[in-house]
Amino acid sequence: MTTDYRQISFDSHGTNCEAWFFDADGASSAGPDGHPVVVMAHGFGGTKDSGLAPFARRLAAAGVAVFAFDYRGFGASGGEPRQRVLMTAQVQDYRAAIVAAGRQPGVDPRRIVLWGISQSGGHALTVAADRSDICGVIAMVPLVNGLAAGRTALAQVGAGALARSTVTGVRSALAGRLGRTPTMMPLVGRPGEQAALTAEGYYESYLALAGPTWRNEVDAAVGLELGGYRADRLADRIIAPVLVQIADFDRAAPPRSAAKAAFKARAEVRHYPCDHFDLFAGNPWFERAVEHQVRFLRRHLGLDDPAVPAIEETA
Repeated sequence: MTTDYRQISFDSHGTNCEAWFFDADGASSAGPDGHPVVVMAHGFGGTKDSGLAPFARRLAAAGVAVFAFDYRGFGASGGEPRQRVLMTAQVQDYRAAIVAAGRQPGVDPRRIVLWGISQSGGHALTVAADRSDICGVIAMVPLVNGLAAGRTALAQVGAGALARSTVTGVRSALAGRLGRTPTMMPLVGRPGEQAALTAEGYYESYLALAGPTWRNEVDAAVGLELGGYRADRLADRIIAPVLVQIADFDRAAPPRSAAKAAFKARAEVRHYPCDHFDLFAGNPWFERAVEHQVRFLRRHLGLDDPAVPAIEETA
């Protein structure tokens, strides 16, 4: 099967990670040292083959190279344990991906944009803080405050279910520290099932995106990781221009928290009257969201590709 990307391997602190590299189309965005490049990663438990390619292709068509990668322990990347969300490790992988992206042929390592969706939207904000070598940040439906996300989950599933998940998570974390097998749970399930995400319609939405390397399981200790996650605390330390895209009816990444982080980052903010998964391809708001991204990149990177039409500002 012919692909429109190259498979790239790179090292992150001794672990082999895998990426897809999409070459930029055209020559209009290429400076003396090459094209700008977007470094892209998926959200909570996601893999690069689960809905990222449509975004990558649209950005590449606008004249920007794209480097989409899997975190360690997920998708095609190596690393043990598998399916364990470790925030610090994922941020390390993101930083290693920036270095690897900057080494690709035809790329200008001084024009790097960070792109994230959901949890990786928070990672993009975290990684961008205090860096002068980042030219832009795009954070879609970003998860920036784990406690706020926990309160949202509490309202959806109730105190009893959340307490049971917490106990399971503590046991799994202890098992991991003792070298024992952790407890796994579904990443996404239907309402009433024990899973990390159980809002109505989320099971169907996530599985519609799922690629061949995606697995519907995650270490149950993930709740403990999320509880202390605060990407919003670093937002005011970002120098680069930021685009934050908020789904106003988001039931996974609280929109109020995203808006507060955006204010701290002095970000351009776009709102969409939809839920968390409705900005992916195949949904009504994908076109609007990706066009806003292209417009943002045009403005801040000097893109000038006539093949990508400008949009009217109605949202």
